[in-house]
Amino acid sequence: MKTLKLRIKDKHATQLNILAGAVNFVWNYVNELSFKHLQRTGKFFSAYDLAAYTKGSGEYLNLHSQTLQAISEVHAKSRKQFKKAKLSWRTNNPKAKRRSLGWIPFKKTAIKHISTRQSGKKSLKSTLQFSLANRQKLTIDLWDSYNLSLYNINTCELVQDNRGHWYACVTVKEFPKTKCGTGQVGIDLGCKDSAVSSDGDQLQIKVTHQYAEKLAIAQRAKNKKRVKAIHAKIKNTRQDLIHKFTSKLIKANNLIVVGKIKSTSFTSSKLAKSVYDAGWFEVKRQLDYKCANAGCHYIEVNEAYTTQTCSCCGSRQDSPKGRSGLGIRVWFCRSCKTTHSRDVNGAKNILAVGLGRL
Repeated sequence: MKTLKLRIKDKHATQLNILAGAVNFVWNYVNELSFKHLQRTGKFFSAYDLAAYTKGSGEYLNLHSQTLQAISEVHAKSRKQFKKAKLSWRTNNPKAKRRSLGWIPFKKTAIKHISTRQSGKKSLKSTLQFSLANRQKLTIDLWDSYNLSLYNINTCELVQDNRGHWYACVTVKEFPKTKCGTGQVGIDLGCKDSAVSSDGDQLQIKVTHQYAEKLAIAQRAKNKKRVKAIHAKIKNTRQDLIHKFTSKLIKANNLIVVGKIKSTSFTSSKLAKSVYDAGWFEVKRQLDYKCANAGCHYIEVNEAYTTQTCSCCGSRQDSPKGRSGLGIRVWFCRSCKTTHSRDVNGAKNILAVGLGRL
């Protein structure tokens, strides 16, 4: 199963906000009904039981019957997952302290992909049609970066972000798989460069620091809309850089070894901001699912002493050590007379540990 996230054109926002309000109304009704039933009988309603109480209401709320069923299923699943008798109340009132972001679920039979057309040199535009109540249709245009005509759509959820933009999260079961390469590579995670491979490739997330001054100005001016826009820009830039780096690794290698390091180990130190900005978790998350998709081996190993050990002779005498040595990025091994880049040397040792484990 794979989820494709596609941007919906802003011209549909008003109509989608109205439908999201109807979905929230059904959610709140199901939530209250389930909680009162639990108080009376001591038993939880299942998704099937909840569907019986919402049957026929779609005619008045302009929602498809399967959308109502999907709301009941998600409610029952979420209640069980979070182990709560009553879930949070959903509201799309902009004046509310905790406004819920828009959410409209659709099942397979209520979705139809109409067309995909070229717009410009590279961009594609697709049109999706969703069934509503009383034989009405919801037709939306979106920017198609995946070419939906190549996929068989399973389900779709229309979701809203905190900026008010809408996205279509389309799940597909059958999709073209990426082919992995034949090489082997080790990855060393760090702060100066978020990730460095044993081949010398670098992932530099600090490019996002160029937006720091603009963000500070917007925050001092208390311009919330501008602050959200800059945060979104930083997030999208970071995601794009990580996606390009991980995809390149998958296409070139069939074995990827990463040092086993956790961000939480550094969150109480002065490096906390740099660690969060580096996006280690996101790098490993993307490598994990992309390797599974391409049939590539992915391993996490203990990286103890990998930066202090010479990858050529195994000596630790001349390598930088401790906090005082963090600023030394290049060092010379007198035993084998080799000059090492600190991060590349660590990545080579991580690869050697991974090969030893295999």
